[in-house]
Amino acid sequence: MNLSRRNFIKTVSAVTAGTTILPNIAIASIMKPIKSKKLKLTFRTYELQLKHTFTVAEYSRDTTPVVLTELEYDGIIGYGEASMPPYLGESHKSVTSFLSKVNLSQFNDPFRIDDILTYVDSVDKKNRAAKASVDIALHDLIGKIVNQPLYKLWGLNPDKTPVTSFTIGIDKPDVVRTKTKEAKGFKVLKVKLGRGNDKEMINAVRDITNVPLYVDVNQGWKNKENALDMIHWLKEKGVIFIEQPLPKENIDDMAWLTQNSPLPTMADEAFQRLSDVAKFKGVYSGINIKLMKSTGLREAHKMITVAKALEMKVMMGCMTETSCAVSAAAQLSPLVDWADLDGNLLISNDVYEGVKVIDGKITLNNLPGIGIRKL
Repeated sequence: MNLSRRNFIKTVSAVTAGTTILPNIAIASIMKPIKSKKLKLTFRTYELQLKHTFTVAEYSRDTTPVVLTELEYDGIIGYGEASMPPYLGESHKSVTSFLSKVNLSQFNDPFRIDDILTYVDSVDKKNRAAKASVDIALHDLIGKIVNQPLYKLWGLNPDKTPVTSFTIGIDKPDVVRTKTKEAKGFKVLKVKLGRGNDKEMINAVRDITNVPLYVDVNQGWKNKENALDMIHWLKEKGVIFIEQPLPKENIDDMAWLTQNSPLPTMADEAFQRLSDVAKFKGVYSGINIKLMKSTGLREAHKMITVAKALEMKVMMGCMTETSCAVSAAAQLSPLVDWADLDGNLLISNDVYEGVKVIDGKITLNNLPGIGIRKL
């Protein structure tokens, strides 16, 4: 990387690190004067039940632990969520322990988003999903106070939302075919690979449908040359991009693969927070942003800004989540190239109703905040 590019990256990162992600919020807050009240945070644990066993390269699971948060101000409640798949290293215990340390009663103005979330981020170095649960609830609260959806406060066009993929986990061919039939109506599918049965997986999907495919390897490929051979084969099968093909530590091999790959490569497990974006320029073609990794909407918005400045592709993804976190991420979806926002569709015990997928496309509603109702 030459000096001018390095300086450019530093400049972009510095600028976005200081921006307010809701540019119209100052005007909206004038319309609703802030009273001398306090923010009150409450939370509870919950267990999501998956409709099917979910298998990726490194593990299988039937449930996902989450913590549901509520942030109250002047009788108005914002909803948030922390979802904790195994690789994040968080649990009910770690999230509730973190949230117990968060003292939001010191703030009497919910519109001071940067002050509040900078404080939350400082409580502990890790706990990204726990931080996201506060961030989402705060943004939902702000939207409800001014009675506007977040996408409108960001000035985004809801007609520009992308289609979302539906995820097919690793399984036996007959189960894969059944899952693919259940995804009827989706314009693109995301197929998990990386357990040695990659061609069998793709062929089983292709027995049912010819829609475009995203492929997520979850670090399952170990050899860059073999990975490149597989990518060439996958391109012939109608695959659009490859997500996290190699272990996240293999940066040099990953850069070589990206340079030689006929398909874009996307960082997932390797990519966590804002500071990671610039350093992966040239290593991956783009990034997969998830609120549970980015600590929420504030930082996710900054990530999109930096990635686009670096001419990197952007995908908005999710964990296994309720409609709370998925609907929050969907508010940013008009800004991204691709979306994989189906986490709420994979569970059988959602506690919210929010964003819908209509004819394969993310469809935002006009409800204030993140756009959800409690069931």
